[in-house]
Amino acid sequence: MAFQRKRAPAHDPLPSPRVKAVVFDRYGAPEVLRAIELPMPQAAAGEVRVRVRAAGVRPSDIALRSGLGARAGGRSGARFPRRLGNEFAGVVDQVGAGVSGFQPGDEVMGWAAAMSYAEALTVPVDQLVHKPHTMTWAVAGALPSTGQTAHAALRQLEVGAGHTLLIHGAAGALGCVAVQLAVAWGARVIGTAAAADHDYLRTLGAQPVADDDGGIERVRALAPAGVDALFDASGDDGFARWLQRIAAARALSLSPRHGLPALRSQRSRERLAELVAMHQRHGLLVPVREMFPLTRAAEAHRAVERGPARGKVVLMVYEAMPLSLLRLSA
Repeated sequence: MAFQRKRAPAHDPLPSPRVKAVVFDRYGAPEVLRAIELPMPQAAAGEVRVRVRAAGVRPSDIALRSGLGARAGGRSGARFPRRLGNEFAGVVDQVGAGVSGFQPGDEVMGWAAAMSYAEALTVPVDQLVHKPHTMTWAVAGALPSTGQTAHAALRQLEVGAGHTLLIHGAAGALGCVAVQLAVAWGARVIGTAAAADHDYLRTLGAQPVADDDGGIERVRALAPAGVDALFDASGDDGFARWLQRIAAARALSLSPRHGLPALRSQRSRERLAELVAMHQRHGLLVPVREMFPLTRAAEAHRAVERGPARGKVVLMVYEAMPLSLLRLSA
């Protein structure tokens, strides 16, 4: 079913020549994050400029900020300041040469490597899709990378109709999307989660079990012959006991610690468009649990670091009130 493209109304003020972006000058705790002003980016050929409205906060952002990737053998000699954020939603306000299919005012969603914690960014047009009007800004900003990771994982696990899939960490943002995709594809889904999230998983179509030894025994009762696929959507150490005690034809984890094949998360415009289409057909969403203004990125990171929880943390860029409304409110 086609959705209507929605365009944002023109604003009273002219675009500012400078925009805020969140950066960090050294690895460390959330307090290293700060907002600075940068020159307004300009769209090159094949790019569009997007005024960001929402940007998802991912565990990989926390790993990058803390230096975990560098300590694990990632890039050394990183140049600071560095930026963060891989997924966003916003409004096109400049189109580069050779771009078709997008124009100023279009509402879009997409991904960009370590750039989206900002008021504006430029991005290649093949990393964007139109945002459906049925999707909120927060959800649209949280879905592009998380959704594509879940989609890629289930495709790599060859999950399909009639299969039984066990998802470890099913109530987290990535797990929730994986549950919805697998159910839509006709799979039977069993999901581990805290007791407080069991009713929620049932509404998504999954059979919830506790993340403990009792849960393992429950899975054995539900799937005595084992499961077709086992997906660790949390990346925590607790997955090891599930991997050891549940028979699975195929298994995949976010963490490299378990010796499983690496997740091949190839992002593409086609994959993101399929997720948007599934939102239209099946109501696919990524749950959002907390929203913070862009300039409070440190608080957003602390919220993620508090541990696994249902849904996602999102940074919001709130629009300035138009001058006409300011005059009326004066």
